Amino acid sequence: MGLVDQRSDARWLLSHYTASERRVCGLMGMAASSYCYDSKRTDEPLRTKLVELAGEKPRFGYRRLHVLLRRSGERVNHKRLHRIYCEAGLRIRRKKRKHCVREGKPLVARTAANQEWALDFVHDAVACGRAIRVLSVVDAYTRECLALEVDTSFASRRVTRVLEQIIAERGVPQAIRCDNGPELTSRHFLAWCVERQIELLHIQPGKPTQNGRVESFNGRLREECLNLSWFQNLFDARRKITVWRKEYNEERPHSSLGYKTPTEFAAQAASFENMG
Repeated sequence: MGLVDQRSDARWLLSHYTASERRVCGLMGMAASSYCYDSKRTDEPLRTKLVELAGEKPRFGYRRLHVLLRRSGERVNHKRLHRIYCEAGLRIRRKKRKHCVREGKPLVARTAANQEWALDFVHDAVACGRAIRVLSVVDAYTRECLALEVDTSFASRRVTRVLEQIIAERGVPQAIRCDNGPELTSRHFLAWCVERQIELLHIQPGKPTQNGRVESFNGRLREECLNLSWFQNLFDARRKITVWRKEYNEERPHSSLGYKTPTEFAAQAASFENMG
């Protein structure tokens, strides 16, 4: 208990009970001189200076204001400054971050192509330092890379345009699994999925393992292509990444497919379906 609280309690006891100041102070464990002491120090000049400084720097907290006061030659204890800061109502109201609340969608074993497509973005840069983004689309069953679209930015309409191109070749998927990026949570993208009758599986924020298939693919893309390539410009990046996609689908053995290539596995699966 601080001295201020002790003096407040002592005053309350004296106002409610018939006892001497010395008796009450003894019960409170406080010296009578401390109870009677009346500080001649006033906080008003410091309060005025602090309010003026906070008006100039409205987004500064008391710690930064303390530094500015010390630079101006004002020597004040940080605890005293914090007390005056709070009493003057200068504390900053911080905005509470809005977190996207979504129910987890665990990975499900797929048994045929086009049951689920997985989407995600990878970031890199070209020689001049300009950032590029790569849209990855992977089939959850055959592990085929259906698209590797490269550009400097992606709007939701650009994403659906890429998906429309894939649908024209392969048909409509039953579900699409993706994260909560603005391109994949926009009204246009949501309406497009509803119109196409595609189930949209958004993963929970901060849990990329719920989209583990495309995350694993992006790891291979990073290690085997992006980290080993030097892109002169956007067109060079598109050319080299397209070459790697063809190699991934047709030449690279995939461990989870029994070391078949995705193209071989897809052809085998299609033949089994035709036989059935």
